Amino acid sequence: MATATSHLIDTLNSLLRGELSATETYQQGLEKVGDEPGVEDVRRIHREHRAAANELRKLVHAHGGQPDQDSGAWGMFAKTVEGSAKLFGNKAALKALKEGEEHGVKLYEDALEDGELPGDVASYVRGTLLPQTREHIGVLDRLLESV
Repeated sequence: MATATSHLIDTLNSLLRGELSATETYQQGLEKVGDEPGVEDVRRIHREHRAAANELRKLVHAHGGQPDQDSGAWGMFAKTVEGSAKLFGNKAALKALKEGEEHGVKLYEDALEDGELPGDVASYVRGTLLPQTREHIGVLDRLLESV
């Protein structure tokens, strides 16, 4: 049972690191925007990632683990991508955000396919995180079309 619990905590922390990375990346992007079209959508997505990170922290605790405190290697990559994207304008920044969301979809799908998630976690991933992340991609696609 210890290995199953350890695997679950590792999976939850991986998802948490992805959400922390998304939160950091959106925060960084929001520092450079004013009242541009779509900024409210980007702020909402940022809030949703922050809420998801908080919920994942609770799930790690509920399943006996210690939540990771930072985004790890993916966060460093996301910061680099977002930092360089700022140099090339809004379209590149939106593409970088979309790539991060697509990575998030893959993380959630992989976690569900693993088959090791307990009901409460699988339900949260399937019912909230995955649809929300897919919706973020749609919003970013719409914003990209308008740039």
